[in-house]
Amino acid sequence: MQTALHIVVCAGIVPDPLQTLEPITTPAGPGLKNEMVLPAVLDPWAASALYEAAVLAAKAPGSKVWLVSLGPKAKLQQVMMTVAQKVAFELAPIDGPIGGFPDAHATAAVLAETIAKLPGLDRERLLLFGGWESATRGAGVTLQLVGERLGITDQFQGVDQVNLRDDGSFEVLERVEGGKHQVSVCAGAPAVLGWATGNLAEPRNNPQVGMANMRTIMPALQKAPAVKLEANGLSYISVALPKQQRTTRVVKDMSPDEIAAELAAWIGAE
Repeated sequence: MQTALHIVVCAGIVPDPLQTLEPITTPAGPGLKNEMVLPAVLDPWAASALYEAAVLAAKAPGSKVWLVSLGPKAKLQQVMMTVAQKVAFELAPIDGPIGGFPDAHATAAVLAETIAKLPGLDRERLLLFGGWESATRGAGVTLQLVGERLGITDQFQGVDQVNLRDDGSFEVLERVEGGKHQVSVCAGAPAVLGWATGNLAEPRNNPQVGMANMRTIMPALQKAPAVKLEANGLSYISVALPKQQRTTRVVKDMSPDEIAAELAAWIGAE
């Protein structure tokens, strides 16, 4: 019989990627132009982790899923109106900055503290999920730092699949170089899993699930603690969009070696 799991998903919210994002320097540091009026969505990497968590919890009766999200309270409410209809979870919101510029260590400290205080959480059954990368806090280390602060040493990154076993252990498929997967077996929880895209499609909206979730989401948002992330010495000289440059030439009968040499010289000149 499979052991019930306590799955905590760390998921930030990001500006809709279909919008034009223009970095600017503000009195408080770097940010995005008109950031608070841009429509927001759940971070696509973390969304995959949330969907995988819901499916995994359904396979282990008695399991529970928490969603821990750091962002402005008003934006969190906007995003949760949609996300709540996808899968069942309990929200643990944190009222804080939305952007990708805060220090990863400060972000991890706030997330770990929130997770440690979740009522009813059993750390011996804890699986900490999140995105392998992020569309906002893409430092690539935030989830790892959260796990370390919680004392979790078994960590897997670039996960595409998890298969539960009856003895409580599970098999993990992690992405490695060359388009291949590394197969690992973990004896059981606790563990950290940073998800890639997984294998699941985005779930359909389910109004019944949404109404059940909103009964707990709205009170949680009203009680969301406000935090200010410390810079920890991190500073930015400037922020700007990548420079766009296009120079087209039509050349016939060049060898692959000549093309490669010209590309290398062009890149090296940047």
